Amino acid sequence: MTAERVNPPELSPPTGFSHAVVATGTRVVFLAGQTALDTDGKITGDTLPEQFETALTNLLTALRAAGGTPADLARVTVYATDVADYRRHAAHLGRTWRRLAGRDYPAMAVVGAVRLWDERALVELDGFAVLP
Repeated sequence: MTAERVNPPELSPPTGFSHAVVATGTRVVFLAGQTALDTDGKITGDTLPEQFETALTNLLTALRAAGGTPADLARVTVYATDVADYRRHAAHLGRTWRRLAGRDYPAMAVVGAVRLWDERALVELDGFAVLP
């Protein structure tokens, strides 16, 4: 098996990770955790919904750079520093998901986290996709 590291210029430069890895043979794409980082490596947005939209956009950017589409997502894990806040905004977050990723939902989980790598990050998404 060989793995192709994909680090699109539209995302913050990776340090110690790749934004996406394409494993040839099985065409499984493992997506690194994405927060609301802009291309300068700074967290954008002050609210969980704002950060969720950017984090999801970043996850989908990595997936597309690896040759996938939102419909190829098989698994996404959401890490939230405040699960109660996530639940309060669930309807809004669902609309954001549908607008950006459509209605082909992957297997998902929301996990509470004390804090994320960047202290300002409120939410992080990772996952993997299976390409045709």
